[in-house]
Amino acid sequence: MKSENYGTEASREIRLARRSPTYWRVTFDHPPLNIFGPETIPQLNEIITALETDEQVKVVVFDSAVDGFFLTHYDFLASPEETTSLPPGPTGLAQLPDLLVRLSRAPVVSIVSVRGRATGVGSELALASDMRFASREKAIFSQFEVGVGLVPGGGPMARLPRLIGRGRALEVLLGADDIPGDLAELYGYVNRALPDAELDAFVDALATRISSFDKQTIADTKRLVNLSSLPPDQEIEIEWNAFLASLARPAAQTRLQALLDRGLHKPGDVERRLGYHVGRLGVSNLARRQIVDKRRHAGRGINASSLARTTQDLAARAAAASSRRRT
Repeated sequence: MKSENYGTEASREIRLARRSPTYWRVTFDHPPLNIFGPETIPQLNEIITALETDEQVKVVVFDSAVDGFFLTHYDFLASPEETTSLPPGPTGLAQLPDLLVRLSRAPVVSIVSVRGRATGVGSELALASDMRFASREKAIFSQFEVGVGLVPGGGPMARLPRLIGRGRALEVLLGADDIPGDLAELYGYVNRALPDAELDAFVDALATRISSFDKQTIADTKRLVNLSSLPPDQEIEIEWNAFLASLARPAAQTRLQALLDRGLHKPGDVERRLGYHVGRLGVSNLARRQIVDKRRHAGRGINASSLARTTQDLAARAAAASSRRRT
């Protein structure tokens, strides 16, 4: 088995292992959290280009060497210009959405084996892949962006509704909460959630089986399925532009900073229970607004209890008036 590292010795984050000429495995190895940053883009581009051009490879499996994290969110500590200054990819899209679109269209079967968190970019890579298999006990999927004031930028609004339906897609995206492996299977987010002890053997057996079939037949079948299932590039481009616009808004800046202050980007509870902490941001903001409002009313000689009584009295009068109109 031949292994290759993509990136310099100091910065490599992705490993490619050729199990055979027809079966490759790509491993994300950027401890402690497998955060996806601007430096990851050229490394992933080399992988995608190799998959597009190699004459023998038929199947690729993406997995992780970092305990608890498959692939997580974008690097919010990096300057946005490090990403936006990169030239468009071969599809004409910006680099990240370009890579995901090319992965979906590559004449190779792509499989993700998710053990740990697939957050943000990790979830979007999984959605762009052909098949998704997850550890029932350890996999967690998350499109948390809306909870911090961001529009997701890697294509989940285009891909999720086609995969799990409109209602569940909106639940995932607007709820911005963690989706464990068993629920992901129930929703159709993944093909199957397997007991953790069985995940590796199952994925390896499936990949080995597919790699034994004829390459042209695999590529043609995937291409025809793509015709009726993949979103057009325009939908992906719109999402990326909306993400960039949202990143500049004060709401996103405030919420991202609050999450960073809590411990985002650091090993610990925030990264491991991101859905919970994203939900607490809104509660904290509401509590702060309530405190400000109480102080404002107190300064005007109105305390909280009298304000509540006034509100109840107005509601009662409105209800009585409505009842008289009906009679």
